[in-house]
Amino acid sequence: MGTILLARRDIAALMDNAAWLDSVETGFRAAAEGKAMAPPPMALEAIDGTFHAKGASLMLDRLYVALKLNGNFPLNPGRNGLPTIQGALLLCDGSNGALLAIMDSIEITLRRTAAATALAARFLARPDSATVLICGCGEQGAAQLDALCEVLPLRRAFAWDRDTAKARAFAAARCRPGLSVEAVGELRDAAAADVIVTCTTAATPFLEPGLVADGAFIAAVGADSPHKSEVQPALMKRAMVVADVLAQCAIMGDLHHAMKAGAMGADDVHAELHELVAGTKPGRTDDGQIILFDSTGTAMQDVAAAASIYARAGQRSGLLSVEMGAA
Repeated sequence: MGTILLARRDIAALMDNAAWLDSVETGFRAAAEGKAMAPPPMALEAIDGTFHAKGASLMLDRLYVALKLNGNFPLNPGRNGLPTIQGALLLCDGSNGALLAIMDSIEITLRRTAAATALAARFLARPDSATVLICGCGEQGAAQLDALCEVLPLRRAFAWDRDTAKARAFAAARCRPGLSVEAVGELRDAAAADVIVTCTTAATPFLEPGLVADGAFIAAVGADSPHKSEVQPALMKRAMVVADVLAQCAIMGDLHHAMKAGAMGADDVHAELHELVAGTKPGRTDDGQIILFDSTGTAMQDVAAAASIYARAGQRSGLLSVEMGAA
């Protein structure tokens, strides 16, 4: 196909929630089998934001290699009318270096992050979980709710944001048959939720032990840089913690802050997500357990999603293909 260019709308048309979930599971399963590799990410500080560069390789029908550069600028929506997160992903053939695709990264980052939460929920949430609290009512919050509805029998959702107007708008837009969504002004108003997702840009932790009921599943998603933190160390200590990638969470997730505070160490982490997928570590074993998934986002998710998108694009006509490296 040459090198294909995929805009966000193209990617959204090619993938659905089931496809995102399947691709992310493929990535973590490959990691468990030694067929995927992702070195530590690189961070470049910018003005009121940060660039993250993440790369990984994945062996499927061929060796795929992907490199994603994302800019994360929390002030963008209000100040510049731009997305908080934007960037591009390069997908290459690992056998010859050919550039297979250039993809807009917004949809990939949103959906693969949410799919990892859904995958973790399969193993860690109570199967009868009916209520969810979404902390942070941006695009990631919406993607998280969509993904969780695919794997859990959710009937009621609560939306919380420091900007109450955003929470109300989120609630109005996300209601669907069988699911009611309600904005809450205080976290304690939804403290009994079966599932809690934190996907904010907070630098000071706001989720404390008194706000979490026994048996809850927490997906801590927002702490994707060392200065971000959403979960108090005391709650990390109380919960059974599962990391997406332990080494990464130890330097940039909520685990990083819990370790720095002396609340827990790396040895206290129950498992990495790929171990649950492979069945080498158990998931939830007790309905009363509070279980926390520390999700910092790994390039294994990116390359697995990109490979799935590329395969689907090959079955669709009308996508722009260009010749790269021509004289």
